[in-house]
Amino acid sequence: MSTPIDQRRAPKLDSDARALLDELAAADAPDLSHLSPEQGRALLGGLFTPDVEPEPVAEVDERKIRAYARDIRVRIYDPEPDEKLPAVVYFHGGGWVVGNLDTHDGVARSLANEGNCVVVSVDYRKGPEHPFPAAVEDAYLATKWVADNAEGIGAGGGLAVAGESAGGNLATVVAQMAVEKNVDPPDIDHQVLFYPVTDHSFDTPSYEENADGYFLTTRGMVWFWNHYLRDDIDGANPRASPLRAPERILAELPPATLFTGGYDPLRDEQFAYAEALDEAGVSLEHAHYGGMIHDFANMRRLAEPFPGIEAAADVRERAGDALREAFE
Repeated sequence: MSTPIDQRRAPKLDSDARALLDELAAADAPDLSHLSPEQGRALLGGLFTPDVEPEPVAEVDERKIRAYARDIRVRIYDPEPDEKLPAVVYFHGGGWVVGNLDTHDGVARSLANEGNCVVVSVDYRKGPEHPFPAAVEDAYLATKWVADNAEGIGAGGGLAVAGESAGGNLATVVAQMAVEKNVDPPDIDHQVLFYPVTDHSFDTPSYEENADGYFLTTRGMVWFWNHYLRDDIDGANPRASPLRAPERILAELPPATLFTGGYDPLRDEQFAYAEALDEAGVSLEHAHYGGMIHDFANMRRLAEPFPGIEAAADVRERAGDALREAFE
């Protein structure tokens, strides 16, 4: 049974999240919805690329892969180069508009180490320069490439998809596409979804309850969707809104691990997706952090003077445990 809506948000915001939000307010950070995409990329890029030594991973390699006459940049993290480990295709967050391999480098590194797997982080195309479905196409093609070329990157023995926010959207959309495809689709064993976008809609209680003041705002989500979609009609497409996929597709999806936060405007659409997966018979582990804001897994270490969020370490460890268990 789903958690009642009035119990999905903890009475108090997590203290680390509160400290971060207070520091952002003190810095008079601009409202994302008032910025151009270029300005938004610079703003969030500065926050999420701290000048600190990254978590060590034995081998990190950046390259361009060739997929159906397109080059897609990826970064490959291998914690055990002398072993053949399962592969995880990871999609960064950023509302399909901002974010890159660097802004979410920390999460990719943690997934590789905690999950004992080869992580392939994908630099998919973003809007508004490349609107929907460009990101979806890149995400699927990159996943297919990893499945077909696992041995060449030292991987083998399993394949999962993972992503945060818009990247979580892409991860589960790719899993749905793998069910739909008739010609040699990638065989996906698991999906790890950090607070994914699941529906082009703004009418849930969490959109009202968490509209402003908790990092991601309702205005910000409208801004992201407007820069991603070619037209509002695209929002009804399950490849933009995976919650709208038919049950016959959901029923064939691989097991999923879902992480959500109570102070997230997207919270209720994530709970709705959890319920849809459960009703379709998909094995699901749903870990809810009632005092957390959106994107907290990527907030372990931020640029000075902004404090990090300790719970990021916990959610990354739990994601790694889920991957290890999925591949056993």
